[in-house]
Amino acid sequence: MKKLFFLILCLILSKVYSQEISEKKIITEVNEVTVFIKDAQITRKKSVDLNQGETILKFINLSPFIDAKSIQVKANGNVTVLSVNHQQNYIDKLDKQKELLDFELKVREIEDKMKLEKTYLDILKEELAFLQENRNIGGKNQELSVLNLKDASNFYSTKLTSLKLKEIDIYKRLDLLNKSKIDLDNQIKTITSKRDFPNGEILVKIDSKRNTKADFELSYLVGNSGWFPSYDVRAKNVNEPIEIIYKANIKQDTKIDWNNVKLNLSSANPNISGVAPELKTYFLNYNTLPPTYNLISNEIKGKVFDEKQLPIPGVNVIVKGSTIGASTDFDGNYSITIPNNSSQLEFSFIGYESQTLPITSSNLNVYLKEDSQALEEVVVTGYGSRKRKSVSEVLEGKVAGLQIRGASSFQIPSEQTVKQTTVDFEIEIPYSIKSDNKSYSVDMVNYNLPAEYKYFCVPKIDKDAFLIANISDWEKYNLLEGEANIFFEDTYVGKTLLDIRYATDTLQISLGRDKNVSVKREKVKNFTTKQFIGSKKEETRVWTINVKNNKSQKINMLIFDQVPVSTLEEIKVDIFEISGAKHNIETGEIKWDFSIEPNENKKFELKYSVKYPKNRNLIIE
Repeated sequence: MKKLFFLILCLILSKVYSQEISEKKIITEVNEVTVFIKDAQITRKKSVDLNQGETILKFINLSPFIDAKSIQVKANGNVTVLSVNHQQNYIDKLDKQKELLDFELKVREIEDKMKLEKTYLDILKEELAFLQENRNIGGKNQELSVLNLKDASNFYSTKLTSLKLKEIDIYKRLDLLNKSKIDLDNQIKTITSKRDFPNGEILVKIDSKRNTKADFELSYLVGNSGWFPSYDVRAKNVNEPIEIIYKANIKQDTKIDWNNVKLNLSSANPNISGVAPELKTYFLNYNTLPPTYNLISNEIKGKVFDEKQLPIPGVNVIVKGSTIGASTDFDGNYSITIPNNSSQLEFSFIGYESQTLPITSSNLNVYLKEDSQALEEVVVTGYGSRKRKSVSEVLEGKVAGLQIRGASSFQIPSEQTVKQTTVDFEIEIPYSIKSDNKSYSVDMVNYNLPAEYKYFCVPKIDKDAFLIANISDWEKYNLLEGEANIFFEDTYVGKTLLDIRYATDTLQISLGRDKNVSVKREKVKNFTTKQFIGSKKEETRVWTINVKNNKSQKINMLIFDQVPVSTLEEIKVDIFEISGAKHNIETGEIKWDFSIEPNENKKFELKYSVKYPKNRNLIIE
């Protein structure tokens, strides 16, 4: 009976051990990165020696910001991928950068010195208190001689002076140490947040029919990374092509450095647009006002704080519905150029709740709240008691929403990934980007484009003349909307917006204001009249526009104005003079398109009258 029991026990134990699945830790390097406007796709490759049977490959030391649903595994070899799971390892946290560790060590050393100085200060204060409590050197019934009093006074003065001087020295040393600590803390903030992050891990369960060596390709999306385009736009004069330097501003704080990787840049489908003052239709009716124009800068500035009123560096600021982006600097400040009619900005940063706020002024400060659940979602997988999925379930894609690609004896099909982008750039040489939340500018391509230059002015809104470069066939250059530094006539003149979301066959780039073109719009008061004709009241308005070209070359120019548009039959608008301009009857827009020689003056006149019933009131500009 004992022999039978022992035999059964051996069979059970052998069965248990035969079912045990070996686990193998895999350390990989980042080989390729495709950076999107928001997030990035990481590709890692590794050859692994495998024994026959089932094995769990644990890919470790990965970013804590992996999107689990985006994980794809490709296996080339005589192996079958059974399942893929993602988890966070809070025990073995990611190693910090050596630079960060050095700074933190210096901070601890300074804190130790500060504790020592504070201890000396406490002892010194005790001595001072003891000295002051024992100033009485004679008792109530004891006579005090002049000599004793002099000796006591000298001792007290000398001792008190020495203690006070030591106190001053200690406060000086504490002040210097505190300043050094603040500098180090600020430097640490520029590298990364102080928060400890878990070690991202991906567990791949595979089945090998024999001992073999298989090549694995692991790819996934990771957050806290992205890029946005910017440009340098250079025009030497209005007779030469325009130069556009297309740049990518890449930033990542995935907690994993990208060292000598194959770098690709990709973007979502861009929309199209343009920047310059726009007229509103001047509808005329009783008790209505002419359109007003609040001329504010297209540049929005502000600061981003946390709940403790501390600035947050590295916050992503995006114009909603576009790829126009910026990020906060070390002090939490940001500056972003927005297109006309944009109404919202998006603010996002890992560990904080994202916010979408309306643009209410040219200065917009933002407070972000910490997201307590940002890194609390952990996927934990146990293989000892978990029921094994069948191969048919794997083939049907029922593995935790993850995508598995690979070649195996079961012929698991490859999945085609449809790219949702139209612009892709491949950096030809290996590139390194540290996980330090700093922006790295990469020049992608230079274009020399033929352009037609015209000056653009809406003197009713802004009397400055804007130089506009008109570029044809711009679609083939894969441009995205973004901020641009403008250089005209070898001088930096400011920033503008390269906004292609609403551009048609011609892309317009504003090259900024040119003070050498003078435009004045004035109301002629002598012709501004009001008279009564029968049951009607008639008011006349006359405006003159004077243009002078103070440049040394001939220029082409567009000037826009408007006349009111009547919405009632009893209100009649008559136009007497527009000096050869084109008149849009529906919108009331008046457009002068002309050229002007160097040092030449041109004058245009706009004259119209409005008739309406004399018993009604009408506000006319």
